[in-house]
Amino acid sequence: MADDRRPHLVVFTGSGISAESGIQTFRARDGLWAEHPIEEVATPHAWRRDPERVLQFYNRRREQVRRARPNAAHKALAALEHQGFRISVITQNIDDLHERAGSRNVLHLHGEILQARSTVDTRLRYPLPRGGIELGDVCDKGGQLRPDVVWFGESVPHFAEACDIVAEADLLLVVGTSLAVMPAASLLDYVPLDAPSILVDPEAEALAPPGVTRISQPAGKGVPDLARHWRREGRLWVPEALLG
Repeated sequence: MADDRRPHLVVFTGSGISAESGIQTFRARDGLWAEHPIEEVATPHAWRRDPERVLQFYNRRREQVRRARPNAAHKALAALEHQGFRISVITQNIDDLHERAGSRNVLHLHGEILQARSTVDTRLRYPLPRGGIELGDVCDKGGQLRPDVVWFGESVPHFAEACDIVAEADLLLVVGTSLAVMPAASLLDYVPLDAPSILVDPEAEALAPPGVTRISQPAGKGVPDLARHWRREGRLWVPEALLG
């Protein structure tokens, strides 16, 4: 493997970046999540109790994801990568908007809604380019298929890999997350001491931990603004012009 000594931008995204593409967050007061308490559609207990309800909920979310389009923030990150910046994206989101924008190095902490997973062998995954999952849809071993997402109360299988990526960051950019969902929020503990961290979020002043630079803007404005500064200078830095 070639030794890549380019500065490494690690981007950690949450539901706020996808919300700007029309995908509702589970904390929103309207939309799909408001109609369904989390414990009834997004937990292992809910799956055991009423799998059909869970499947139909995620089928609706899946159609919402398919209708959504990458926004300016997704596109700005992908453009930076294609212009030669070394970028790794770690996302809490289960949509594919980063990939559709053109990002190539994306790690989904909480799974991918456009995939189905076997309930008897977690290694068996199947893409869902269209349609949904119904009761009776089974894997190659005969087990019922479920959404390939991490439910509340389940472990996060890629968390260790995400920690390793963050530990190699020269700059960490956090976008559109409340930093409230664990263990994902603890990723900031793995940032190297000499690597700056930036949070872009409308509520950044209230959400950012000490030592994190705050940019209180929506992702669709704050991320493209940062990308323009980095492209112009050809390097990663914290532009004072965007602070405050």
